[in-house]
Amino acid sequence: MNADESGEVSLLTPRILIPFLLVSLIWGSTWLVIKDQISEVPPGWSVSYRFLVAAVAMFGLAAFKRLPFRLDRTGFLLAFILGVFQFSFNFNFVYNAERFITSGLVAVLFALLMVPNAIMGRIFLGHKITAPFLGGSAIAAVGIAMLFWHEYRSSPSSLEQVLLGAGLTFGGIMSASIANVMQAGKRLKSYPIITVLAWAMLFGTLINVIAAWLTVGPPAYELRAAYWGGIVYLGVIGSVVTFPLYFAMIREIGPGKAAYSSVLVPVVAMILSTIFEAYVWTWLPAGGAALAMLGLLVALRARKPKISRISA
Repeated sequence: MNADESGEVSLLTPRILIPFLLVSLIWGSTWLVIKDQISEVPPGWSVSYRFLVAAVAMFGLAAFKRLPFRLDRTGFLLAFILGVFQFSFNFNFVYNAERFITSGLVAVLFALLMVPNAIMGRIFLGHKITAPFLGGSAIAAVGIAMLFWHEYRSSPSSLEQVLLGAGLTFGGIMSASIANVMQAGKRLKSYPIITVLAWAMLFGTLINVIAAWLTVGPPAYELRAAYWGGIVYLGVIGSVVTFPLYFAMIREIGPGKAAYSSVLVPVVAMILSTIFEAYVWTWLPAGGAALAMLGLLVALRARKPKISRISA
């Protein structure tokens, strides 16, 4: 059964589970690529290049699908707000956080996205927080804490750097959460996801360019093929492929459940690090990853929470 008698959709429904796993796998790989981007180029410019590529590709996808480019005034306003929080604030916080702490530590902290998503979903959308979700979140939180402690102990960063990096990461988490909850709102759900994302990415790019120019000066770039290959991968695979899938999940199952992909992401990143960076597993990260996966499985048993009210 893919839905219960009330028509609520399970996370185990193939049309939800397959995108859920695909998004988690891709975003798990992006942390390794972002790590390479933090070099001579200021983060603001790397983020600008990423979403310039993403915006062009997203408009191309909209044209391929013969979707309208035009939005009404409300649609443009919502796309602008989405661009500010999701494609400007969120990624600038994350890229700058990696200047102070490891990408693994940022990925682990970002697994906490499920918490503000669930809380704001309850406040603004009326989504109930179910017992399986609470139980799964509690189990996953223990696993996340173990992963965090391992990453902190192995990090060369000082305590001050860790605190600054963690603060920037939480800024990214809250920015992403605001954008996530917006996607589940009644007004934004009435517009095509791809069209909204195309404009949101374009608005986000313009904001990023202005902010980068004002704070660090004219455009900076590297000539390395790996740098520009990373920009294209993050822009197309890490953004154009993933965000339509992720926001479609949010619209159907709610921001709290969709954010559980962030629990899987650091585990995927650690597995890829094992393959490409000779990462060595010890009992602490292995136990943390196991608990995170157990919490995810518990949460997967829950149905989409009923909505008692919808924001206007």
